[in-house]
Amino acid sequence: MSHDKAIRLDGTFLGYDGEFYRIDTAYGELTVDSSGVLCEGPACPNLSDYVADLRIAGAADALGSLWPSLLQGFAAQNDMAMELGEAGATLSDATGRILVRFDMTPETSGEGLTRMLDGGADMVLATRAMTRQEIALAQTAGFGDLTNGRYGQVIALDAILPITSIGSPVRSLSMPQIKGILSGKITDWSQVGGPEARISLHLPSPKTGFGQAIAALMPKGPAAAAFHPSVEALRQAVKTDPFALGFAALSDDHRAQPLAIRGGCGVSLKADRQNVKAEDYPLTAPVFLYRPARRLPKIGRELVAYLASQDAQRVVRNAGYIDQEPETVSLATQGERLVNAILHADDGVALQDLKEMVSTLDARDRLTVSFRFEAGSSRLDAQSRSNVALLAQAIAGGDFDGQSLMFVGFSDGQGPAEANRALSEKRARVVMDAVLAATEDGGEHAHLTSLGYGEAMPLACDSSEWGRFVNRRVEVWVRPDVDDVTDTPRIGN
Repeated sequence: MSHDKAIRLDGTFLGYDGEFYRIDTAYGELTVDSSGVLCEGPACPNLSDYVADLRIAGAADALGSLWPSLLQGFAAQNDMAMELGEAGATLSDATGRILVRFDMTPETSGEGLTRMLDGGADMVLATRAMTRQEIALAQTAGFGDLTNGRYGQVIALDAILPITSIGSPVRSLSMPQIKGILSGKITDWSQVGGPEARISLHLPSPKTGFGQAIAALMPKGPAAAAFHPSVEALRQAVKTDPFALGFAALSDDHRAQPLAIRGGCGVSLKADRQNVKAEDYPLTAPVFLYRPARRLPKIGRELVAYLASQDAQRVVRNAGYIDQEPETVSLATQGERLVNAILHADDGVALQDLKEMVSTLDARDRLTVSFRFEAGSSRLDAQSRSNVALLAQAIAGGDFDGQSLMFVGFSDGQGPAEANRALSEKRARVVMDAVLAATEDGGEHAHLTSLGYGEAMPLACDSSEWGRFVNRRVEVWVRPDVDDVTDTPRIGN
């Protein structure tokens, strides 16, 4: 009832999240601010001794390394103390009173998602995106659209890295070669430019999140391989076998020879921080936090908000993963991309188009924030949806005050050049509008424009599916604002 006893609600007490009561009443399920009412009855909680309980399950590798680091960062920011145990963690205030208990269940990404759908977890860490079947099951169960950035957010980036023993003559593999090895069609190093020797394949256990991510690359079933329960076991096996090929996470201290991913036209991409951030590297593996579309306890909501902050991204970087903070890369440092643009330009790309592109971008720096679309869809992929929120947050926070952000669209080389340029312009506008829509009204001044250059700057060749995917993208190029910017949406006014 209200403090003045003028209003009374009767019903079944459903829960308390540290701030609000949930009550099942004759009017339906209601959420009531605890500060404005008095709770009477045997189910009413003791507000002074309330402890939030949160259950998190999922990928054992991320839950064992990344998650405790993020909890520690959150605790430090809020003057809390963290205690980590075998089954979970607790956060306490300065007096030692426990504020929240985290029950942590390390398993696979798929098992964690199943546990959440069955009501056994409040949050899930996953080193892969949800499958269409899992998304449909979540919606049927009333969990909401977990592809929505509010309920399925990217908290860190990782990558799948092919590794060999030190001294192997093979320095790169193409995506078709990787799929051929994983499916058993390629079994000898001589088939990929190496010596005549059988490939000894080493993979993480399919019970790990990364094992599941690698399994997704094997549509026709895995080749004969040795599966390892731990990163250390896989690493040691690859180091001691001169004909070994392993697959590990970039976040692991693999201490072996990493291989670049090579396109059929000679372009190679390494799994470095910038390529992974921009999704230029084809085996990027985001780390997701999934949660149902229901209200978490107050401290849980504060934790979720913290995970999207710059402070949290610094913790991510220190934990060995790749953060999502935008970095700038000048055009001058991207000589390989420009050479590739000239060498592999389609007949429909005129020299004048290349000159125009270089002239426009030369005064700008590229942000390590790219946007790509799901295969055969106009919907942004999971990492790109996260990038929309991160860039909008940075703009609203004033990070780009007084600067001009140009959203530049590129396409693959399939189809007429003019049509590709029009499509790339349309996609650039779609992404810019999405960032504008996600930016808070209180943002300071930043100029946003969009244009497209079609197939003028390929990152890979169009001879493979992954090459075409990599080429279809929207990049963001930034420079200090100038007076001659026209047709420019403005944030803030």
